[in-house]
Amino acid sequence: MIRVIGVGDNVIDRYRHRGVMYPGGNSLNFAVYAKKLGHQAAYMGVIADDRYAEVITRPLRELRIDYSHCEFVHGATGLSTTTIENGDRTITDDNDYGAVKATPLHLTEDRLNYIATFDLAHSSCFSFIEDQLHRITERGVPLVYDFSDEWNERDFDALCPAIGIAFFSGKKLPIPELKRLLERAVHLGCGLAVTTIGKQGALVFNGRKFYQSAPYNLDAAVVDTLGAGDSFLTGFLTTYMEGRKRFAASAGGGDPSAHTSADDRDRYDDALMEYAMQAGNLLAINNCMFYGAFGYGVGL
Repeated sequence: MIRVIGVGDNVIDRYRHRGVMYPGGNSLNFAVYAKKLGHQAAYMGVIADDRYAEVITRPLRELRIDYSHCEFVHGATGLSTTTIENGDRTITDDNDYGAVKATPLHLTEDRLNYIATFDLAHSSCFSFIEDQLHRITERGVPLVYDFSDEWNERDFDALCPAIGIAFFSGKKLPIPELKRLLERAVHLGCGLAVTTIGKQGALVFNGRKFYQSAPYNLDAAVVDTLGAGDSFLTGFLTTYMEGRKRFAASAGGGDPSAHTSADDRDRYDDALMEYAMQAGNLLAINNCMFYGAFGYGVGL
């Protein structure tokens, strides 16, 4: 078990065609998925005081995810709308991300001290705290940043030196181009770089080797792919980080390189990487079997 925290966005996903709305957001999803996997999880973000706030906070309370360090503001919760037309899903941003963008989270010393107690932190491009990300990594906490599909290569140049792990949607780019981008992210300072590539699964680069894993193909069971990327990332990263933590503990909490050969460390990391990617695939396909990012739907 590890301790993880989602730092950033929350949103209400409204399904007009079903008359239901669901809580979501990359960082909120990360905290919820990690908690469901049995890890200690917390969420820190901006929570507005409108009628949608209860939809966001209810699952946090029921799952016992600490959100006491959130910033509570007067404003609007971010709203998106999903519609289905001729079998195609369209998602719109309806109020410019609400209070999360209008009044971005301020990482005070108290909040940073709290984040420093975790093994892994998560933020995203929808959190609007890019100018503060370096303050998290400076506390020694590994930080994964989700570029989603809202990125260009200049974003990598600007942000990869300030984060530990880069995650982005492959935008249907060819594998050689994705490998080049993953290499660039690591060259800029990331320890890991991860991209999802739709039905081809995911691709990871750790500076030494590329790893690719196809997703589980259970099309008949899939009802909603919302949150599939977030759930893959959470399953993969929590499994991988927990494995690395166990490996370090096996060396008495010291430097594993003092007790194991480079070949042994590489073999362990290879096996752990493959296992972690399958854990991510399993959580992702399970998450596609119900509506919303993680359920908890209420009527519009």
